[in-house]
Amino acid sequence: MDTNRLEAFSDGIFAIAITLLVLEIKVPPPDTALGAELLHLWSSYLAYVVSFLVIGAIWINHHAMFKHIVRVDGTLLLLNVLHLMPIAFLPFPTAVLAEAFHRGTDEPVAAAFYGGILTVIGIFVNAMWRYAARGHRLLGTHLTAKEARQIGRRFLVGPTVYAIATLIALVFPWLAVMLFILLNLFYLWPRRGHKTAPSRIDVPTVSSDRSEGD
Repeated sequence: MDTNRLEAFSDGIFAIAITLLVLEIKVPPPDTALGAELLHLWSSYLAYVVSFLVIGAIWINHHAMFKHIVRVDGTLLLLNVLHLMPIAFLPFPTAVLAEAFHRGTDEPVAAAFYGGILTVIGIFVNAMWRYAARGHRLLGTHLTAKEARQIGRRFLVGPTVYAIATLIALVFPWLAVMLFILLNLFYLWPRRGHKTAPSRIDVPTVSSDRSEGD
């Protein structure tokens, strides 16, 4: 089957997850100094920005991946569902990270928990690509085997850096958060020169029926 329904379902999950992030930023309670309370929410703003960039980068690269993957089967559908599961879960570790930095306690555990979820997401991205690219089974003919391997190596950067950052978080949580941001800026940065699948153009058929009066 083609990829349209898979991409539409995935886009819906991305949209819901990225929208739910803002719900973790709580309105300050009444009878408090509003300005001071808004400033105290800095950790929530930071966690929101980080996770927004994360989901945005994953969505962009998911879209780019399915420019090359032109067919899907049951296994790829399952891998994509497993890939979407931690993405839908991401608002929770985002809230945990924000709360830990807000309290000033347990930042290493919160940052490592957050990094662990990102690592799992990256693993499933690679699982999807490697399954689709094995034997060129689900890829378009516009992509060569060498180009497929190059893309696979680029996808490996994600879970590798996330796993390293997760370990670093146990000692230097702030450094880990910076690595999360830098990695997603790397994936968000526009790139030129990559092949994309040729557009599918519907060619109208010419009817053999003669018009009235011929």
